[in-house]
Amino acid sequence: MKATAIAPSNIAFIKYWGRKNEVLRLPSNGSISMNLSNLLTTTTVEFNSSFKEDVIIIDDRKEESEGNRAIKHLDRIRKIAKIDLKARVVTKNNFPTGTGLSSSASGFAALTVAASAAAGLNLSKKELSILARQGSGSACRSIPDGFVEWLDGDTNETSYGISLHTENYWDIVDVVAVVSRNKKEVSTTEGQKLASSSPFFKVRKEKIKAKIKLIKKYLKEKDFTKFGELVEAEALELHAIMLTSSPSLIYLLPGSLRIMHLAKKWRQEGLQVYFTVNTGQDIHLICEKKDVETLAGKLEEIEDVQKTIINYCSKGARIVLAHLF
Repeated sequence: MKATAIAPSNIAFIKYWGRKNEVLRLPSNGSISMNLSNLLTTTTVEFNSSFKEDVIIIDDRKEESEGNRAIKHLDRIRKIAKIDLKARVVTKNNFPTGTGLSSSASGFAALTVAASAAAGLNLSKKELSILARQGSGSACRSIPDGFVEWLDGDTNETSYGISLHTENYWDIVDVVAVVSRNKKEVSTTEGQKLASSSPFFKVRKEKIKAKIKLIKKYLKEKDFTKFGELVEAEALELHAIMLTSSPSLIYLLPGSLRIMHLAKKWRQEGLQVYFTVNTGQDIHLICEKKDVETLAGKLEEIEDVQKTIINYCSKGARIVLAHLF
């Protein structure tokens, strides 16, 4: 009983921040995202009667078993499949882990798809998305293809990701500027719990549905300027909530801020590029395909940028035949 899956990370254009149910990881609001072609997690899962304990290996490092979120997720899948076999899980990320590039999204999406298949389950995309969300909220967006909406449901069955447009719908590119490989001090899971302590959180919730409606309109019209302006404003709002929570969350580094300033400068010079950022220090720069080489060239000249990763819109999580062990 072995299966392997590949899943993409995703970048949210309209973010989710805060949860109305911690156990089920139901978000305070819906969100809109794009799956990323070159931020990938590959995971192999094997259930075997000869295994005495669950073993989780991520990027060649064995994880502690106590309180392990991946093992808890395996328990969810074992319960559905009605099996009690222990598992070996080997995971590889092709990008830095724990720096705000949503490795938990790709990680739990890949784990969900691989473990479900290895357990003999034949789940629909909707069922896989609901299951992935319980491991890591944003993982539900890495299950469907392309541009994805995470529906703002109030129950376990109504909160999941759906594909708005396929991966070939629009030639926009996400260029990641990695400014540090150090893991962030406060995890996204813990940071989410602080959202409601910001005095601005209530105002954000009141306006978020209108913002989602707008971003879907700009996506449909392929209006890159209005789309980019809204994406950038949303990223700044998200970090305003973090900065004003109690205790405050400061994820941005000097290099992050430098690139944000440069994006504004490059726009004034005629290069259509907009930034967004998740709960971390690395910056996502959104441009049209025709401008990607120019943008990548500019980033190579910046001392703060350790690495650039060019992403096109991608398919969601899927089974592959090549196992990691």
